[in-house]
Amino acid sequence: MNPLRIIISGGGTGGHVNPALAVANKIKSLNKNSEILFIGTEDRIEAKLVPNEGYNIKFVKVRGFQRNLSMKNIDAAIKAVTSVMTAKKYIKEFKPDIAFGTGGFVSWAAIKAAGKAGIPVVIHEQNAFPGVTTKMLSKYASRICISFEESRKYFAPELQDRIVFTGNPVKTDKFIYSSEEARRMLGIPLDSFYILSYGGSMGADAINKYCIGMMETTSKTDNVYHIHATGSIGWEKFKAFAEEKKLMNNPRVEICEYIYDMPIRMAAADLVIGRAGAITLAELAYLGKPAILIPSPYVAEDHQYKNAAVLADAKAAIVYRESECDAEKLAETVKQLINDSEKRMLFSKNIRKFSASDADTKIYQEIKQALK
Repeated sequence: MNPLRIIISGGGTGGHVNPALAVANKIKSLNKNSEILFIGTEDRIEAKLVPNEGYNIKFVKVRGFQRNLSMKNIDAAIKAVTSVMTAKKYIKEFKPDIAFGTGGFVSWAAIKAAGKAGIPVVIHEQNAFPGVTTKMLSKYASRICISFEESRKYFAPELQDRIVFTGNPVKTDKFIYSSEEARRMLGIPLDSFYILSYGGSMGADAINKYCIGMMETTSKTDNVYHIHATGSIGWEKFKAFAEEKKLMNNPRVEICEYIYDMPIRMAAADLVIGRAGAITLAELAYLGKPAILIPSPYVAEDHQYKNAAVLADAKAAIVYRESECDAEKLAETVKQLINDSEKRMLFSKNIRKFSASDADTKIYQEIKQALK
């Protein structure tokens, strides 16, 4: 196949950017002379992550619409138009063969501009419930890649023959350790029960409170080890909270601001407690990890809960809404899972059914098909 010239757009959060980068890396590995240009915003995470991976990025000025009446929506409406004009200029200069979008409001400009210019478009939806931007851009797409079969029903009937299940791309090269290897690296006994919990890089107050409160109970059991990351915002507050509960000096407990060796920790874990972002779920599925999910109530369209609910219905994870959980309930659930290996094995088996380790390859194949 001739080298591709492809524009990729998606951003605002790592959940949109990381799949885009995974596909870009797959394209480069299989079609080395391809030229890839990212289009994003300069004040969101893609401005850092994309150059760090060695790709060029151009910027447009966009902002999301507020759900309530707000003067900010006037600015958003203006930028929705002007950003497309800017993207058209980039497209004219770059002359792409195809455009690929992974969602977030930033992808609106590039994908709409490409579709209007008659350039083939492929889009990818990470969540079980498609985002507003994805649904608006779907009419321009010759291929719509989805990560949950359940999301198919939310697209218009006339688009159904364009929908392809690919799953969410996971950077599988990160996850190269067996549980035994990871535990030896960490100094965790092979016969112990190891819990990993976190609420994201910034942190989540509720998860910090519930997990540290729960650790007060589980830390009394000799064979239970636990690492919890508070995130940057909650570090000082919850470090003090853990000190009050006399957890900081417990050799089987580790409370930190951020986990820098997450692939090793995930490989070692018997149980993971955290949010329900699409990429987190894809990683848990790939590794077959039993999980307790506490979806963020603050994301658009309640995406995380809808993602988690699909797993809960399939008996692939335990899910609590943040408002329905507390330290005592979490401690009791963890205690039950520690003592029920068969239930953990069932969760592991069922969550693996949601794994798509070759999602990046499948998406690349769809991109090639869209060019024919």
